[in-house]
Amino acid sequence: MLKTITSSSAALEVAGFLLANYGRLVRATNRMLHAPADGFYDPFDQNRGVIVALWHGEHFLAPLLGRKGDRLTPLVSYHRDGEILARAGRHFGVTYLRGSGDNGKEFHRKKALQAFTGMLRELKSGGSVIVTADVPKISRVAGLGIVTLAKHAQCPILPVAMATSRFIRLSFGRMAFARGTEIRVTRDADATALEQARRQVEDALNAATERAYALARTGA
Repeated sequence: MLKTITSSSAALEVAGFLLANYGRLVRATNRMLHAPADGFYDPFDQNRGVIVALWHGEHFLAPLLGRKGDRLTPLVSYHRDGEILARAGRHFGVTYLRGSGDNGKEFHRKKALQAFTGMLRELKSGGSVIVTADVPKISRVAGLGIVTLAKHAQCPILPVAMATSRFIRLSFGRMAFARGTEIRVTRDADATALEQARRQVEDALNAATERAYALARTGA
């Protein structure tokens, strides 16, 4: 019964509203820092579309990443948590794509093909997408899905990490965004090249994460 109540449309709407307001609080009480400090958004301006790669757990901060007017579309699952994120995003004017990746028997249930084609369509029309790079159920291990998307879309992957200096106390602090350099996958990339690109994404995300947390802690 409790599960039914918490999964109701009204409960999800309230949860989305609360999450959106928490995001506003984070933005209002944190000084935004970027690494690199100059040109952080250059890849967004210089490319027709980019694939923003995040580690799982950072995607709830996705609405805070873009600038006003940026066309950024995050991908979230059909799970209850994904529904809350999607509803929270509406308060920021962010539209979410729904679905998640899976290489096994969950592929069709999670509507991975639908998600893939939706992201491809968005990228080819000039928008950018935000994707968690982790293999489903395995934290901080990049999967082949994101590099396969880059191969077919011919858009660069941009590794990005986000961190805050205040984790529990609601006081003024710093919120840091760090990015790596663009990672490109050629149209004719074979299995070996895709694996190399996957490892490159994983290493770049780990490096960006270390930089973001250091920036959030020290401000420099």
